[in-house]
Amino acid sequence: MKREDLLHAAEKLINGPRAQDYGDALFNHQRIAAGWNVIVTGAMTTHGELTPAHVALMMDWVKTSRLVESIDHADSWVDKAGYTALGAEFVHKTKSVGTSNGKTTNEHVRTKK
Repeated sequence: MKREDLLHAAEKLINGPRAQDYGDALFNHQRIAAGWNVIVTGAMTTHGELTPAHVALMMDWVKTSRLVESIDHADSWVDKAGYTALGAEFVHKTKSVGTSNGKTTNEHVRTKK
């Protein structure tokens, strides 16, 4: 694909169906940033880094932010379910084999109060 074709296709999407489905792009990205800030702050507090499960939460939040604008967008509901399943699987796998920094999940997860 030529760059002009790709840019034209992207322009049609962001000014057409995506704008209709998800509303104002700046407002939507502000909402996404707010949620991601909460997730990143929590990840740094509990793990000292972002984990694959945190990324799954962040991707879920993208879908949640879109659904706030367009609650009946079935594809976003399906995607949320997929990210939830992946996140749960990632937590299970990292408990078994450890995380990217060499620690097992239990070594740096905050205990319940």
